[in-house]
Amino acid sequence: MYEWNTIPWKQVEKQVFKLQKRIYKASQRGNQVEVRKLQRLLTKSHYAKLLAVRRVSQDNQGKKTAGVDGVKSLTPTQRIQLAQVLKLDNKAKPVRRIYIPKLGNLEKRPLGIPVMADRAKQALVKLVLEPEWEAKFEPNSYGFRPARSAHDAISAIRKTIDKRCKYVLDADIEKCFDKINHQALLNKLNCSPYLRRVIKSWLKSGMVEAGKLFSTEEGTPQGGVISPLLANITLHGMETDIRKAFPVAKKLSDGKRMNPYAPMVIRYADDLVIIHPELKEVIKAKELLEKWLEPYGLKLKAEKTKIVHTLDAHARQKAGFDFLGFNVRQHRVSKGRGAKSPDGSRLGYITIITPSKESIRKFKTKLKEIVVRNYSGKQEHLIRLLNPIIRGWANYFRTENSSGVFHVVDHNIFQMFWGWAVRRHRNKGKRWVYAKYWRRFDGAIRFTGVIGNPLLEASRAGKRHYVKIQGNKSPFDGDWVYWSRRMSTAPKWAPREFKILMAQKGRCAMCNLYFKAGDLIEFDHKIPTCLGGKNTMENLQALHRHCHDCKTAVDGSMGQPSVNEE
Repeated sequence: MYEWNTIPWKQVEKQVFKLQKRIYKASQRGNQVEVRKLQRLLTKSHYAKLLAVRRVSQDNQGKKTAGVDGVKSLTPTQRIQLAQVLKLDNKAKPVRRIYIPKLGNLEKRPLGIPVMADRAKQALVKLVLEPEWEAKFEPNSYGFRPARSAHDAISAIRKTIDKRCKYVLDADIEKCFDKINHQALLNKLNCSPYLRRVIKSWLKSGMVEAGKLFSTEEGTPQGGVISPLLANITLHGMETDIRKAFPVAKKLSDGKRMNPYAPMVIRYADDLVIIHPELKEVIKAKELLEKWLEPYGLKLKAEKTKIVHTLDAHARQKAGFDFLGFNVRQHRVSKGRGAKSPDGSRLGYITIITPSKESIRKFKTKLKEIVVRNYSGKQEHLIRLLNPIIRGWANYFRTENSSGVFHVVDHNIFQMFWGWAVRRHRNKGKRWVYAKYWRRFDGAIRFTGVIGNPLLEASRAGKRHYVKIQGNKSPFDGDWVYWSRRMSTAPKWAPREFKILMAQKGRCAMCNLYFKAGDLIEFDHKIPTCLGGKNTMENLQALHRHCHDCKTAVDGSMGQPSVNEE
């Protein structure tokens, strides 16, 4: 029997992608017969089964979370055995229901954790279905899709409102994953009968909570590998159907245009906005949306659905709205400033997008909880815990006008640690406390210990311009140059990581394959630090997570922290 680490993964990925690309192209042409033929071929492919097992047992963030059978964290031998016996059938074990708290909210989010074997089957079906539906999905759908992100949705909103103030329906679908009508979803899938039976068995598998088995008559459980794709399939067509309900723009006898354009619908998973300059059109779109959702067993969440104006207050609602952690709003300025209309005249206002107050509050609350839990810990340990959180938050928001907010947040963090330091040394003077915890680092005074890196400052993240994805582009189109460039310039990368990815031209240093959307990338020391390697650019490389695991197993660095944890 071959070993897990000796599998030719480069060949595996290439062969699976070739079939996926053919499915994508056939779906674009509308050739459903060819799509089903290729899908059946892919479901029987041993390479596809190996890739599905690797994704759920190595790459997936929840790989160590057990289902009802208690199986987790598979060994290489167990992975091979699972791939060999993996077969799509109508048998599915119930999911394990757990609840995770929503940050800054008393509500809890229900998750359904399938067993490892079912996760592998779902990953296999996702490999089969995703290329077909990526060729069909609407251009303004951004959530839970490969190579699309929240930043694409925010960029689309900015582009829509930049030249004119408008009304916005800020809508949220209530319990979207838990309320989807099974029959409506299965009818919409329009897949081959054997795939339909497999997916139906997962939807009807039931759930175990507190040792009791409950039936599942609706919804697709959050926590499953394929659940986000099924939710997107359910909501597919919303944008097209709403826009079709509005008449096509045409000139009247007096030269004016009747209904210049239909409302713009921008969706990220179950959060969406509908934008139009006329209030009556937004109200009409809301009514159409509610009717559209009914057959799928869904409805809008009343307390989170509202109509606002981007520039002025409306119906006791402040100007602007919050979406995906950002606050989108327009501000009046003097006549000589502001954005320009298509004819070149000044509009008298500008569009400013910043982190929302709720996002800032949740971020500071999370930092404070970590500081409180580690009150008596060492300074270096506290910095090591907080730096990834600060880096991730700053990188997410640095694509917009966040510099002012970053400086305020940095000051709040300084005050938090100043109070922490003073309380630890009540009998010492403030100058002594300051000298102990704030030291000179790279020409500036930073919160840092004697050894190790300083506490990161959000304001040092700078601003990185984000380029919105082109129309209906998809990773399955095979344009590797375009996708590797987008991967390298993603806002989540720190400057050092960005330089490493650019130097490697978007490829993994070990397997030499292009990094794809959804790949987990880790930055590794070529010569481990425990063997004398330095934490410098020349000694760092970008690897897939599974490639990093293979290298770590043989380079003598087991147990050493990666560069991401420093």
